[in-house]
Amino acid sequence: MPFSLQDGQRISFLTALFTITSAICVTGLSVIDISKVLSFEGQIILLVFIQLGGLGVMTFSSLFFLLIGKKIGYKDRELIKEERNAENSGEIVDFIKKIVIIVFLIEGIGAFFLTLEFLKIFDFSKALYYGIFHSISAFCNAGFALFSNNLENYPGSILMNMTVAYLIILGGIGFSVINSVLVAVRRDVKRFTLTSKVAILVSMFLTFVGMILFFLLEYKNPLTIGSLNWFDKVLASFFQSVTTRTAGFNTVPMGALKPATIFMFCILMFIGASPGSTGGGIKTTTIGVIIFYVIGVVQGKENINVFNRRISWDILNRALAILIISIIYVSIIIMAVMTIEDMSFEKVTFEVISAFATVGLSMGITADLSAMSKILLIITMFIGRLGPMTFALALGEKKVKQNLRYPKENILVG
Repeated sequence: MPFSLQDGQRISFLTALFTITSAICVTGLSVIDISKVLSFEGQIILLVFIQLGGLGVMTFSSLFFLLIGKKIGYKDRELIKEERNAENSGEIVDFIKKIVIIVFLIEGIGAFFLTLEFLKIFDFSKALYYGIFHSISAFCNAGFALFSNNLENYPGSILMNMTVAYLIILGGIGFSVINSVLVAVRRDVKRFTLTSKVAILVSMFLTFVGMILFFLLEYKNPLTIGSLNWFDKVLASFFQSVTTRTAGFNTVPMGALKPATIFMFCILMFIGASPGSTGGGIKTTTIGVIIFYVIGVVQGKENINVFNRRISWDILNRALAILIISIIYVSIIIMAVMTIEDMSFEKVTFEVISAFATVGLSMGITADLSAMSKILLIITMFIGRLGPMTFALALGEKKVKQNLRYPKENILVG
């Protein structure tokens, strides 16, 4: 729509489709500079799609039905349960209300602190707008920023880094985990769901390891954190470790990263956020279940035991299926894009994984991609947002119980 663009700006249908897809899939990849191409109205439209994508289409539509006084049907409850990884569909209406309250409360607090930061360079109205935009973008793990270089002007700002980082963490940990923690605090009990425990444990581990590795790998790189003082190095390392798994904000230029750091970022992006969150990836609990299984195999245990609970083999099978399907899909798309484009392997791999995990970090090649590659990334963002397992099951037939069982025979592996 013409009013959504600044004077003199024109974009193609594919560019508009790519941008909206990136917003509703809360990815953050963009082929345009939204601060220079989109008008105020265009940025608001983009922000609405980001919020829609963060809440989830079914959650958002159900909220609309609740506001106009209509009931939510059983099928819709089941869809929301799958979309938000709720424990059961019976309490889904209360769960939706909690989600909406939690989202707007957290985004409101984040907007307040970010507005304080932006007041240093803008008047109140512009600072408030920037605060609201970046708060929603951060909590929804979208990674869209109203600056041409994202947040590279703020590597040493404690208020900016910590506010955005914790918005990303809360958005990426999952609504079911937040709800579990709130219930435990309100009822004064120390029992959390197993999903919450594994999601929090794996998230903390990945954040800490990512922070340490980034600090060590980029310590002497003058183009990233090499020229910063020691405290700012730590702050930038923490921020990049948090944002790399889910959001896509950056306070250091991605194109200047060392190869080892790029490889680490690809792993963190691929793992992604927690289930039922605003982030993508194969999810922290998926990799957590697989790791616990491997540990159990090494120790010679028959069952997967985590926090005094036994995980069913169905869950392990689902986790392994998600991992394998994701690796195969990402590999195919990387190969396809490399066939189309004359670009380096690391840049294409980084871009594809970023799209699949709905992260949004880029090494600066997004705008240079051909139309076919952009279409492949659009499809990848959709699949990444829906979840590879959900997409595969949607294409396949319903699960059929097999009555015929064949004789068992061992096969050599390893």
